[in-house]
Amino acid sequence: MRIVRSLILFLAGAVSVAQAQVATDTSADSKSSTTQSVSKTASQDVEVLGLRSSPGLRVHRLNGDQAPAYLEADTMDGDPDSNLTLTGSAQVRRIDSVLKGDTITYRRASGQVDSQGSARLMRDGTVVTGPALQYNVDTDSGQLTAPDFWLGASGGFAQAQHADIFSRSTMRLQNTTYAGCACDNPSWYIKADSADLDFDENEGVARNGVLYFKDVPILASPYMTFPVKKERKSGLLVPTYGSTSRSGFEVMTPYYFNLAPNYDATLYPRLLSKRGLQLGGDFRYLGSSYSGIMQGTYLPDDAQTGEKRWMYSSKHWQTFGNGFYGMWNLNGVSDNDYYRDFSTIGLNEASTTYLPRQGMVGWSNQYWQTYVQVYKYQTLQDEDSLILPPYDKVPELSLRGQRYNFYGFDANFNSTATRFERSLVGPAENIAGAINGHYGPNGDRLQAYPSLAFPIVRPGWYVTPKVGYNFTQYQSTNWYGGDWNYLGTTNYPSSQSRGLPIFSVDSGMTFERDTTLFGKDSIQTLEPRLYYLRVPYRDQSKLPVYDTALADFSFAQAFEENIYTGGWDRIANANQLTAALTTRWLDANSGFERLSASIGQQLYFQDQRVTLPNETPRTNVRSNFLAETTAALTDTLTTTLSAQYDPYNSRFQQGLVSARWAPQRLTSVSVSYRYQRDPPTISTGAQQSYVQGQNQVSLAFQWPFTQRIFGVGRIDYSLHTGPITDSNGLQTQDSRRVTQAILGLEYKGDCCWTGRAVFQRYAVATDENNTAFFLQLELTGLGALGTDPLKLLRRSIPGYEPVNPPPASGTTFERYE
Repeated sequence: MRIVRSLILFLAGAVSVAQAQVATDTSADSKSSTTQSVSKTASQDVEVLGLRSSPGLRVHRLNGDQAPAYLEADTMDGDPDSNLTLTGSAQVRRIDSVLKGDTITYRRASGQVDSQGSARLMRDGTVVTGPALQYNVDTDSGQLTAPDFWLGASGGFAQAQHADIFSRSTMRLQNTTYAGCACDNPSWYIKADSADLDFDENEGVARNGVLYFKDVPILASPYMTFPVKKERKSGLLVPTYGSTSRSGFEVMTPYYFNLAPNYDATLYPRLLSKRGLQLGGDFRYLGSSYSGIMQGTYLPDDAQTGEKRWMYSSKHWQTFGNGFYGMWNLNGVSDNDYYRDFSTIGLNEASTTYLPRQGMVGWSNQYWQTYVQVYKYQTLQDEDSLILPPYDKVPELSLRGQRYNFYGFDANFNSTATRFERSLVGPAENIAGAINGHYGPNGDRLQAYPSLAFPIVRPGWYVTPKVGYNFTQYQSTNWYGGDWNYLGTTNYPSSQSRGLPIFSVDSGMTFERDTTLFGKDSIQTLEPRLYYLRVPYRDQSKLPVYDTALADFSFAQAFEENIYTGGWDRIANANQLTAALTTRWLDANSGFERLSASIGQQLYFQDQRVTLPNETPRTNVRSNFLAETTAALTDTLTTTLSAQYDPYNSRFQQGLVSARWAPQRLTSVSVSYRYQRDPPTISTGAQQSYVQGQNQVSLAFQWPFTQRIFGVGRIDYSLHTGPITDSNGLQTQDSRRVTQAILGLEYKGDCCWTGRAVFQRYAVATDENNTAFFLQLELTGLGALGTDPLKLLRRSIPGYEPVNPPPASGTTFERYE
């Protein structure tokens, strides 16, 4: 449709200046005189005027009423000041357009331009052809007979029996057919009795429109609106549908509001067969200093529960200038099962546990950053396995500063002041040890940690000594839970403090040598690293624990200053050395890493004395061995292997083995095995199950069964054997089961369409599963009918690629003549 607007713009400017150019070109003497004048001027100037090389095709922006036009034909008759007729291979060329025809006639008095016989117009990569074209350059109106359109911007194709042009931007097409792809025989097309196009409003209105797929009508409407340019437009979006076991069959018909260039809104009426009619919506906005989105849903009466079900989310980012900024992230749902019942995109939403409610205002410059925030949570509980919600921060004030390479020193300062509160609501009130809806102390914590490092970096080696002092002050208001007592006892004072010096030295070297790997020239490196950490012991058993947990032991954690993560409620005593060795094989020509292998271990010179509540302290003098290797064995096969080996019990404590083979596009197989023995359980309520380790195998693939049929799938299977035992000694069923299964088929159509059918089953609770089924018909250039499973496939299948790659964007030089 864009080509018709191109026709309007072309005829309004190009033809109106044609007569002036012809008057110049028909005088041979004048042309000769002009050429001599240019040559003479060029000989006198330092800069030679004439042809210049161009780096490539470019769009030249010229005023439409001043751009010169060039006329060409076998014969030219008439007076350029009144009527002019071009006959025989006639064409009018301008810098951005070409108009052709057997005969082109221009009548200046009336402004009428007629092109008869094989009329053809090219502009902006778009082509329109027809037996005849009439247009009035004075009234910006005209008509086209039996036009055919090839749209350069989208690659689409359109035909009409007749086209009436009313102004520079509006027209009407009669008995029109449109297909949004460039195939000779498109699989889908739209037929309409008439279509009104308004390019300024970016709106097309089709009356009595019918969508055909494989010549079979699949969608009809007496009134359809659609955008005529690649810009947003208000109107109904393509309906989506799907099915889940918890909500039944669902249909959603979104309506889009293009309110302004920088904000819009969408309404999502959604009918669920087992739940009822749900209304959802979102509002997006963007400014020079702010952006955000608001979303929400509301179901007034759930047919299953008889309750109101709702969800809201609001995210906003703002910069105020001079380094000041602000943001909020507010989320909430009506009940614990909302995402399990209404999720349609699989595991990520259904397993949501914590919903943040955060507001922040901050300031930063080159050296300092500070903010104040309120950070609260809504915790979604599984009544079969209650969990303690995290503490709310109401509020938290942070100040950080850094200065690097200041006379060779790196200085850092990190300080926070936080008020912690936790209230148990809903099922969490039943957690054993809770008193009056509370578990554990509320209180204030002030923490400050200045540090100073002096990096010594030389070619092939480095040494970085660092020293810091961590000071923390607590002011607790209440002690609740278990055998703990209220404030006032001598065992748990309300005000406590802790100060600890922290000293570390990080050092490493890098050796290189030329070698070969798999017969290819390579560079091998050998990189030893030593990290020494010294932290004296301080009794911290009476300090509260607000936001601190035991970190997983890994290569990254082995070079950290603390075995605990989150806050600084516990700082473990340390007198230890971490030793690691890494070797890499790099391609000598490209630098691509073909193989890397690392091994490491920590050596302890004193026992662990600082612990979290109920944590068993470490007494070994050596940690588990850490080992990790990655290899690109070929250009299509990559593998990863990591493990932790317990030298005292002669067994593997943790492991990961994975491999991915991708020999060509749309073909890949990934397999992985994850193993972790049950980690230590700490600080749990009586109704909380012990934390389980992992023993899971995963298989994912994308595979072509034929040239048109492709299979996709993933399965995650838990190999845990034996019953699960909670802290009360109660045992539940064996935990061996499929935690997620995805199976789908994709069919790549012969032209401009793809069909997808995807089945998914995933765990949403200890003994509950949800089943979802997706159907989608994707019509290239128009959209997709059905629920889109592509996000699910990209997230779940490593290296997944859509069967139809995104079409290349058209350019103004498409079909250039």
